[in-house]
Amino acid sequence: MTQLRGESLAALGAGIAVPGYRRDQVSVGIVHFGVGGFHRSHQAMYLDQLMNAGQAMDWGICGVGLLPSDRRMSEVMRTQDCLYTLVLKLADGTWQPRVIGSIVDYLFAPDDPEAVLARLTSATTKLVSLTITEGGYNIDLAGRFVADAPAVVADLTSGAAPTTVFGFIVEALARRRALGLVPFSVMSCDNIQGNGHVAEQVITAFARLRDPELAEWIATTVDFPNSMVDRITPATTDADRSEITRRFGIEDEWPVLCEPFQQWVLEDTFRAGRPPFEAVGVQLVKDVEPYELMKLRLLNAGHQALAYAGYLSGYRLVHEAAQDPLITDLLLGYMREEAVPTLLPVPGIDLPQYCRELIERFANPEVADTVARLCGHTSDLIPKFLLPVLRRQLDLGGPIERATMVLACWARYAEGIDEQGEPIEVVDALKDRLMASARRQADEPLAFLQNRDVFGDLVDDERLVAGYTTILASLHEHGVRETLRRSATKRLRQ
Repeated sequence: MTQLRGESLAALGAGIAVPGYRRDQVSVGIVHFGVGGFHRSHQAMYLDQLMNAGQAMDWGICGVGLLPSDRRMSEVMRTQDCLYTLVLKLADGTWQPRVIGSIVDYLFAPDDPEAVLARLTSATTKLVSLTITEGGYNIDLAGRFVADAPAVVADLTSGAAPTTVFGFIVEALARRRALGLVPFSVMSCDNIQGNGHVAEQVITAFARLRDPELAEWIATTVDFPNSMVDRITPATTDADRSEITRRFGIEDEWPVLCEPFQQWVLEDTFRAGRPPFEAVGVQLVKDVEPYELMKLRLLNAGHQALAYAGYLSGYRLVHEAAQDPLITDLLLGYMREEAVPTLLPVPGIDLPQYCRELIERFANPEVADTVARLCGHTSDLIPKFLLPVLRRQLDLGGPIERATMVLACWARYAEGIDEQGEPIEVVDALKDRLMASARRQADEPLAFLQNRDVFGDLVDDERLVAGYTTILASLHEHGVRETLRRSATKRLRQ
């Protein structure tokens, strides 16, 4: 067994790919906030591929952790010289390991905020990237920056050391402006429609609260490219760590395991410069919107469609739920009949084939993603992924049955008790409010849908309400599987 670190790379087995470049010759060009599994299976992997091809040696990554929960990542990165094992899990049971070396530094901001600011202010830093999750942008459901959030208020206090991503980025840009340095670009890699626009909105909103003139300078000189990113990357488990040690003899405290599929569509607006991403398959385009709508409304909303029906059906692993014909019927019907008609033309993509591939990806047994993970933080997700489809179809007078089924299944899930009487651990920022309303819906069928800060005015739509209350009543009386079966039978008869 070999502990993963720089000095041990030569001792790893011949079947394990390792960096083919000298990491001591890599300089930092990117500062990344939010080093989790997805960043390491995606952006860092693309950079590693470039470096193995002898390119982008001045685009190494310095990771930054902002949250108390990031301390463990800081410890692992320090122990392992920022190295980690990325394992592709193929559907046939093959595991393909590779050690990734593109992250060359990691800073835990609470311990030394000035070190983070120094890195951000360095002339070599040309790009700041983000995977801070959908909830990390500090916007309300109307899309407004929440100026009175306690962390924001604290960061705006004169002389305070930054604690938020907004505080760090704006302070660094202010320092670069004072020094006459070119501003870095800010690249969001989060699952938000128009993620670059959203990043620009929240950062300039924070800057405006601090200094309107600085905000105007940021708005006119800093690039915020939009992007669409895709690779299913479950959370790493202790069983994953043990299996990697068993198979490959590597002791890695925080490996990353993911599906083989990868996609990155990126708007090519980087006045400060960028790595040659196109050399490793990144699609550089003028307009990301068609691709991001495709991914958000098919893959991400598809995950939501699978999650609640799957959990209530008794499934705990995604691939098991995705192999159930009733759930597959729900997924494909939602994608093909409700979501696809709301999309823009997507250059180079066969949408029916993309839908079929999504089912195959979800059904990959080696990925072993958990249904519970997909069920988490729904109030941050469904308003961005599913509700735009539902609203568009309501406007068009189009089909809404499957999207309505997803909402009703979420409402039933939020009651916190499954169909076997076992407790459900609901994970959501609005957990208490959502669960309280869900538990009233046996007597008040619209209680859950009346959460207007989540659903807006949807509860006022008579067609939606009629379908929703019918499905919810069936879920309570017959259970999710019989409800899905009856729905499928009814469609066959029509």
